[in-house]
Amino acid sequence: MTVAAAQGADSAANLVQSVDWLAIAPPALTAAVALTVLIADLFVPERRKPLLGALSVAGLAAALLLLVPLRSGDRSTFCLTAEPEVCSYTADHFTLVIQLLVLGGALLTALLSVTELDGGKAAGTGHKLPAGEFWFLLLSSASGAALLPAARDLATLVVALEVATLPAFALVGLKRGDRLSSEAALKFFLSSVTATAVMLLGVSFVYAATGSLHLTEIAAGLDDVPGKLETLASAGVALTLVGFAFKAAAAPFHFWVPDTYVGAPLPIAAYLSVVSKAVGFSGLILVTVIAFPSHSDVWGPAVAVLAALTMTVGNVAALRQAPTRAWSAVRLLAWSSVAQAGYLLVPVAAAAYAGTDQIGSTVAYALMYAVVNLGAFAVAALVARTNPLNRLADYRGLASERPLVALAMGFFLLCLAGLPPGIVGLFAKVTVFSSAVDAGLGWLAVVMAVNVVIALFYYLQWTAVIFRAPETAEDGRPETAAPAPVLQPAGTLVALRAPAPVLAAIGLTAAAGVALSGAPQLVLRFAAESLF
Repeated sequence: MTVAAAQGADSAANLVQSVDWLAIAPPALTAAVALTVLIADLFVPERRKPLLGALSVAGLAAALLLLVPLRSGDRSTFCLTAEPEVCSYTADHFTLVIQLLVLGGALLTALLSVTELDGGKAAGTGHKLPAGEFWFLLLSSASGAALLPAARDLATLVVALEVATLPAFALVGLKRGDRLSSEAALKFFLSSVTATAVMLLGVSFVYAATGSLHLTEIAAGLDDVPGKLETLASAGVALTLVGFAFKAAAAPFHFWVPDTYVGAPLPIAAYLSVVSKAVGFSGLILVTVIAFPSHSDVWGPAVAVLAALTMTVGNVAALRQAPTRAWSAVRLLAWSSVAQAGYLLVPVAAAAYAGTDQIGSTVAYALMYAVVNLGAFAVAALVARTNPLNRLADYRGLASERPLVALAMGFFLLCLAGLPPGIVGLFAKVTVFSSAVDAGLGWLAVVMAVNVVIALFYYLQWTAVIFRAPETAEDGRPETAAPAPVLQPAGTLVALRAPAPVLAAIGLTAAAGVALSGAPQLVLRFAAESLF
């Protein structure tokens, strides 16, 4: 063999990358189970379709367990051969915390979905939900959501974002023959496509200014951008944030949220409120803290304004609906999720002024929010079995009919409001408030304080309704309930056997919320370890 041939062989060998399969195992296993479900659906008879749900739940649980051997947070793969420290996938502490949140949220969504797919129809409605398609789409979206926090280049970030989002469009519109579901899916799709197009334009600007897509190399490139490219780089930074702001439901990119949550199957609304939001915020944190620190003067004020606008729009919109008798509980949770997104943005804005230590507050708040919001949706799913419209009045009498469920729901709402005994909610809000003060954003802290007070009204109103006695007919006797699925009079609850998966979701989230309220400092300590 000649010297040239030997050198060519060595060069070819250097281009072959070794893949750390354990590092990529959580999203890879989730994707593999999704493909398995899709193929199995072709051969499993209709009466055996519940097995697909069991397989999906088991797959998500296994993916969660695969996070345990990665807890050291020091693994990377898909690195450049010439620069081994520049990688496209990194399983650090931040990645593992967000993957825990995402996969845990998907697992609870799967538990809620098992009963929605019972008999091939959504509970309380006549709209079919095809089991095989549902589980494939849910697992596919979860695999993309689990991939995104590990991405360390813009190409992987965009691909992961779209993998998480595209199946969600179909999930929202999966209630065949339902006009609201189809309308919600169309609004979600059109607004998401627009946001993605704007984000891709921003990515192209950043690449043109720096010559790289890897986040660490972008950061180095933006530190020394030629003067003639400075405007292009600043525009790219701003436009890149749009796609992640859309996923995080930040105003003014929030307009898809209320109709989408109401039109989607209830478990998918829960999934979007937690997992989709986690995807948006993890992407936002990655690009701002790792890729764009030198342009904090561009994204810092922008994120601060977004935070103030988002929390105000969400709370005021929820406040306007609260007094009405026909108020939709799911629509309230939708506006509540918009307001909560505003609180989550506060530490990200603070990081532009006081360093990345503030990011731990966002992670801590996201963990609290995920637990209690999924619990609230689990209770809503239980009530929807007898009252598909899910109005505020439908929760009246819940305490007398199901005392433990009512206590859990009251606890979830108080956590979201930041009131005792929801100590973890109070602790998270104080932590976020402190991050704004420490960063010198006193005006943002004032806006947050005002919004927290506004939110107390509708959270406490809902809590009060739960513990009121059931409404009575004009003769003073309790109203008689018609058999499900006939729509019940407002304030009427039907005593039906609660599905075990729904009760398990309520119990798990309630237990986690109580445990975290007993030791809230563990949340912040755990979140602090997720810093880069």
